[in-house]
Amino acid sequence: MVNLPDKVTTYRANQRHDVSFFDTLHEMCLNVLRSKDLIWQLFKRDFFAQYRKSFLGSTWIFISPVVGILSWLFLQMSGVLTPGDVGIPYPAYILVGTSMWGLFMSLYGSASNTLNAGADLITQVNYPHEALFFQQLASQLANFIFTFTLNIIVLFILRISQPDAFAVSFPTFGMLWFPLVVLPLFFVGSAFGLIASMVNVVASDIGRVVSVGLGFGMYITPIIYSSDVVTNPLILTLIKWNPLTYLICSARDILIYGQLYNNDFYAFAISSILAFLAFLLSWRLFYVSEQKLVERMI
Repeated sequence: MVNLPDKVTTYRANQRHDVSFFDTLHEMCLNVLRSKDLIWQLFKRDFFAQYRKSFLGSTWIFISPVVGILSWLFLQMSGVLTPGDVGIPYPAYILVGTSMWGLFMSLYGSASNTLNAGADLITQVNYPHEALFFQQLASQLANFIFTFTLNIIVLFILRISQPDAFAVSFPTFGMLWFPLVVLPLFFVGSAFGLIASMVNVVASDIGRVVSVGLGFGMYITPIIYSSDVVTNPLILTLIKWNPLTYLICSARDILIYGQLYNNDFYAFAISSILAFLAFLLSWRLFYVSEQKLVERMI
């Protein structure tokens, strides 16, 4: 008598295309839960390794935003940049704004590097590749915690030392909503990054074009200046219809002013829903095309 296995796994060509949208999400969530130990080990390895051969080590987490602040302050003092009245000292405004933009770009960068970062492991070991995606996100989240702490410390110090320079109270009750307000940034950054990760395997030039386009997006997102100083109708239109305006600027404003960008809940809600849908669609696309992409990498 032959004992048959309790479960038989059958493989066929393009079988993932037959999986429904919600079944895809369910399966990927299960893969993440099953791989939680692997995600943790990969996170520890990469997070500590990135500063291992550096004299300053993790201090770079704090040095990078400070250098960025100095560059924007130089442009302001030279008269090249006119940010307008932002209600708080400009160094604090630019620190928080660029930190939120940096979070978005780091999420995009980590997600876009999902397949390339684990190329050797992917081609040799069979495991849920969603683990690489969440390991990359965890590393960026850990870095952002340090940056966020620096933001709060700077705001407190400036509020105590320069109380007259603050046109708004600080801290505010609205700061408690920050985790919810910043969540759509994770969705939109990850969505762009997952799509770029898949495209890079097929045509790396397109991925570079996307990166350049996102770099330009910083200038049509009012994070280094107040939108009140913009008079060009075209620029105002670009700012108005740019979803990142409401996502990134709301994350900044909820910390500084305790409210969403321009107090526009409707625009923020629409942008957040679009970000969430983009994330779900990109995750589904990643799941369906993953096997084909791995074949291209071999």
